[in-house]
Amino acid sequence: MSVVSQVILQADDQLRYPSSGELKNIQEFLQTGVQRMRIASTLAENEKKIVQQASKQLWQKRPDFIAPGGNAYGERQRALCLRDYGWYLRLITYGLLSGDKEPIEKIGLVGVREMYNSLGVPVAGMAESIRCLKNASLGLLSEDEAKTAAPYFDYIIQAMS
Repeated sequence: MSVVSQVILQADDQLRYPSSGELKNIQEFLQTGVQRMRIASTLAENEKKIVQQASKQLWQKRPDFIAPGGNAYGERQRALCLRDYGWYLRLITYGLLSGDKEPIEKIGLVGVREMYNSLGVPVAGMAESIRCLKNASLGLLSEDEAKTAAPYFDYIIQAMS
């Protein structure tokens, strides 16, 4: 939920106008909107490149994942992994656009550990894959943009760790 929605709902629940501090939070949120949209666009436009670079990085760090018996062994399994990388990258853009981690939590993290455990996918390996996704993504952004985007990746990494 965006800062704007949070402020409005909280003020309405308490039957009051937004406070000056809440209005300042909205102002800061709106001032960073162009940057957040630019970051989300960059990530979306470069999804294929980011996923390819991140997966290459992961396979170099963890060749056991693509070796016989590994979770990403074979074309089908590898394609499923790459699909998940794109899905997590999309979730990060949702968080960036809203300026909040709640969409990531609600859409992508509720039950993620249980799902991967039930599929026999090592959750630690997924956390490592998100680190690689983060590195590939932040490499396309300016230093300032990377500082804005990094916490959204870190949020997913922490949830999987």
